[in-house]
Amino acid sequence: MAGGSESKQEEGALGNLIVHFQSYLHGGTSSLLSTLPTLIVFPVYKTVFRQQIHNTSVHKALAQLYREGPVKLYRGVAPPLVMRTLNGTLLFGLQDTLLRQLPLSSQNVISAKALPALAGFGAGVVEAVVFTPFERVQNVLQNSQNDSRLPSFKSVLLRLKAEGIALGYYRAFLPIAARNAFGSSLYFGLKGPVCVAVAEHGVSPMASSFISGTVISVAVSLTLYPLSVLVANMQSQVGGDVKGVIACWALLWKSRNRSLALLYRGGSMVILRSCITWGLTTAIYDRQEKRSG
Repeated sequence: MAGGSESKQEEGALGNLIVHFQSYLHGGTSSLLSTLPTLIVFPVYKTVFRQQIHNTSVHKALAQLYREGPVKLYRGVAPPLVMRTLNGTLLFGLQDTLLRQLPLSSQNVISAKALPALAGFGAGVVEAVVFTPFERVQNVLQNSQNDSRLPSFKSVLLRLKAEGIALGYYRAFLPIAARNAFGSSLYFGLKGPVCVAVAEHGVSPMASSFISGTVISVAVSLTLYPLSVLVANMQSQVGGDVKGVIACWALLWKSRNRSLALLYRGGSMVILRSCITWGLTTAIYDRQEKRSG
């Protein structure tokens, strides 16, 4: 009897491990498939980045890219491709892991409806710890002002290493952690209720997931876009006069003439890209979860 009990416990533990692994696998797969369009729309992303750091119009940003030529157009594309795939693996998998552990530790202190958002918040913080270096390298590579001093991927890595952890790879960690934690919390907290609300109108499950991902991405992008602009401006430069988060925000706000319209310059294209990416990611992930049971 004891041997049979132990065997059942081992089978149960193995089953839980497989369930946990599936969340990581599905997150990575859905993110990879939704990231493939990044190769096509990367010039749009780079145009937005130039608007964020130079406060220029779309026409001027496009003119800059045209003058630099096609060779440099895809400079900096590798980090977001790798980061996006690994990001989905970690974000969905870790959120699911935390969501399964929270009821055991919260002792009914926290409402069950709030647990997905809380798990998403924790996953977002870990995401920031892991992926801030990727974002830092990406932003340095995309800034054309660094082309002459840091012409290659290797030169960027060596320079950031020489700057130290705080000023090198983890520059702008605090705003990234805030953006990712709150963004993930909103996404996972709203995903279920929005999907159910859409499905009640007779929409198919996959379409419901796509619409919920799209709607939530609009809310998250609109709310947290200023933090993305701040991060881009803090991370695109290497060396020089280094300022803290508050000082950098004050300079950014002043450079935008204290105008929300100028602060959100380029935001429409970011929101459009985010809608497509997160709509596809949500639809593919939910589809895989339902098929795996």
